[in-house]
Amino acid sequence: MTTHTTFDPTRVAHLNGRFAPVTEEVDAVDLHVVGELPEGLDGVYLRNGPNPRFTPVGSYLYPIDGDGMLHGVWLSQGRARYRNRFVRTPAMRAEEAAGHALWGGLESMILPGPDRVGEELANTFKPLPDINVVEHAGRLLALAESDCPFRMSPELDTLGKETFGGQLPAGITAHPKTDPVTGEMAVFCYALEPPYLTWSVIGMDGTVTSGPTPVEGVEDASMVHDMALTGRYLVLVLAPAFFDLDAAMSGGSFLAWRPDRGTRIALIPRDGGPVRWAQDEAFWLWHTANAYDTADGHVILDYIQWPSLGLGSDIKGDGTGGGGSAHQGLTRAAIDPAAGTVRRVQLDDARVELPRIDDRSLGRPYRRIGVAAESGRTDLISGEYDALRWYDLGDGTAPPASQSWNAGDLSVGEPTFAPEPGSPDRTSGFWLTFATDRTDGTSWLLVIPSQDATRGPMARIRIPVRVPLGLHGVWLPTEE
Repeated sequence: MTTHTTFDPTRVAHLNGRFAPVTEEVDAVDLHVVGELPEGLDGVYLRNGPNPRFTPVGSYLYPIDGDGMLHGVWLSQGRARYRNRFVRTPAMRAEEAAGHALWGGLESMILPGPDRVGEELANTFKPLPDINVVEHAGRLLALAESDCPFRMSPELDTLGKETFGGQLPAGITAHPKTDPVTGEMAVFCYALEPPYLTWSVIGMDGTVTSGPTPVEGVEDASMVHDMALTGRYLVLVLAPAFFDLDAAMSGGSFLAWRPDRGTRIALIPRDGGPVRWAQDEAFWLWHTANAYDTADGHVILDYIQWPSLGLGSDIKGDGTGGGGSAHQGLTRAAIDPAAGTVRRVQLDDARVELPRIDDRSLGRPYRRIGVAAESGRTDLISGEYDALRWYDLGDGTAPPASQSWNAGDLSVGEPTFAPEPGSPDRTSGFWLTFATDRTDGTSWLLVIPSQDATRGPMARIRIPVRVPLGLHGVWLPTEE
């Protein structure tokens, strides 16, 4: 076990500047609005992200280290209020009692013993429900990379670990996908020991209806961050990012990039049939945009491609970065389940990430994607974006049309789509994202009309505290 005694948090970019954690929990009403909020926009925008409660020790690896903090902005009748709360896991409560961090970052393997945290928490890994937030079957869930989520109250108080009635004790993914037609939520979970990868389905009432089922053909522990869902399949992309605990215990990286293994795509039939595999050269993806079935039995998968995995700094298992697919950007893969082949086409080479669509189109043919983007500035760090970009895929026979909005001095995050209430036009709505001004550190919630997105926000809501740049959010409209 290594203690990383030379770790200096002040030299870690993702612990400083626009990423620096905040520790104050704030409630504020009647927020200042520049512009005019749409009267019909009624609900809450929530976003999760890494936010260490105490100064980290040992190591810190963005985006998977750090405690969770939910930021919520409630909108109603043209007014807005704000609340932020930590996701209080038992480990965080132990650290709050001690007044400082007890667990090290994932790379450091610092695990407190029973004399510091008691027998139940001793020598366990710290839960990190800091990546995403979703609502399903009346449960508001803060999601970890591959672990049990934590259930939160509507006002963002932590209610406890969610195991779905004890049926999913190992946890789920940070990126579940909910079928808008059936209401089912599809999930997966990877592990360091067999079975290395499992999948499950949670019914619209919150009951586990299938699984956890091991994915046949997976014989190594690897990292799988996101998934996609179609009417027929769960789609899992297994890039060659393998866990190496022996290296981690001796001070090396706990993930190794092995491009000679290539990238495999698993198409898992939702009806429980045998897994269909497709093999390709090595590439990495953090996030999918959407996937759907075609009439001829193929699967179309749209995602943001990277040539290899990077966490904090690049992970290069062979010391060179390893080759594989050099391009990055919005990519479309056409997967043939029968032949086990993949045909990939680069749709755009702009540096983008955090793709989102109208969730009502998930798993079905669709046209529009919103992403966070880079305008070309050279002073942004990894995970920081200063523009938003939107794609219209049309009928898929031509390169997608795109349009952008340059955020200027604002660093922006993932754009989340909020449909316009009552509108028969499914393209009508608003894109929501937090933004932080690089000149003065102020944070805002931006409301951008989808029909005229290139003009930027129609309303900017001033957040009373800085919102650290983070990860994933959700719009939850008020129930009628």
